[in-house]
Amino acid sequence: MDKLNFINEELDRLKEAGLLINIRTVEGPQGAWITVDGKSVLNLSSNNYLGLANDLQSKTASHNAIDTYGVGPAAVRTIAGTTTLHKDLEQKLAQFKGVESTISFQSGFCANLAVIPEIVGKEDVVFSDELNHASIIDGCRLAKTRVVRYKHGNPEDLQAKIHIEKNIDRKLIITDGVFSMEGDIAPLPEIVEIAEKYNAITMVDDAHGEGVLGRGGRGIVDHFNLHGRVDIEVGTMSKAFGVVGGYIAGTKQLTDYLVQKGRPFLFSSAVTAADVAACIAVVDTLKKSDDLVKKLWSNTRFFQDRMKQLGFNIGITKTPITPIMIGDAKVAKDFSQKLFDDGIFAQSIGYPTVPAGKARIRVMLSASHSKEDLTRAIDHFEKIGKAMNII
Repeated sequence: MDKLNFINEELDRLKEAGLLINIRTVEGPQGAWITVDGKSVLNLSSNNYLGLANDLQSKTASHNAIDTYGVGPAAVRTIAGTTTLHKDLEQKLAQFKGVESTISFQSGFCANLAVIPEIVGKEDVVFSDELNHASIIDGCRLAKTRVVRYKHGNPEDLQAKIHIEKNIDRKLIITDGVFSMEGDIAPLPEIVEIAEKYNAITMVDDAHGEGVLGRGGRGIVDHFNLHGRVDIEVGTMSKAFGVVGGYIAGTKQLTDYLVQKGRPFLFSSAVTAADVAACIAVVDTLKKSDDLVKKLWSNTRFFQDRMKQLGFNIGITKTPITPIMIGDAKVAKDFSQKLFDDGIFAQSIGYPTVPAGKARIRVMLSASHSKEDLTRAIDHFEKIGKAMNII
């Protein structure tokens, strides 16, 4: 008897439901146009918001870092893996974010796994938006803490649920800053007010807000002018920065604590010098100019306005993340394939990434797109949407 036969059964089930993930292979650097599975396509699927993933300044910084530090750290940060580049990045990120200190990690996912279990435990309570990212969910699981989920983006529900929790010493409210599948923005001012009223710690995961919201892409805290009122900011350098890595921003007390306690910091190798140097170059770029952020938002308004005029349902997005709501996972997957056949790379998203029955094509807009690129995409969405009776 095949002890792993259940795997084939589950894969067959996913295929039948239209939920089997098809891994596309990118051949070359990220950009407005990329080569995928041997085909040149307009890229509407990556998180390369500012077009920096193939930026010359970042690449030059990476090359120089390899010449100086080599290709790998060969150690965790606490033993022999911290270089002058890591310290420089953390200092520049702190200045950029307007906080006392930052600590960097291998990814935003690792940052959440590092901080949540060290802030709360079995006797504490986390109040978590029901659509928070998987890394937040997994961080809470590692903490073995009790999680109270509140309705998505609903401060009134949060208020009601935190109000009934009595005799809890430590309360942590966690929200995404920008929700990666919906594209909406957390009501952070209201959340902060509730946290202050009930003496709760506030944490925001701003993975999709970095480089997008705020002055020159400084994120959701800057967007709402809440500096000093959010206890823990988690950011990523794997999206708008176009590189890889994550970080936590806050007080020096917080980062000093995580140096001692954060398990991904203690037990996983440091980020490579090439990646760290590229991240430094991006911070320098964003501090000098907000032109790329302005271009991203100009493209966003153009594309979303046209799609709504055509009759597409783009949900509740308030950011460059543009979900084209389809509903049925098989239909969404078929729509995505037809787009690909026409040279438009826009992936379908289904359960469990989004709730069952809410499958969509998720369009990710970028400063690297030209108006001609976006017009081309809109034309193909219109043609296929009409043929499939979506619009």
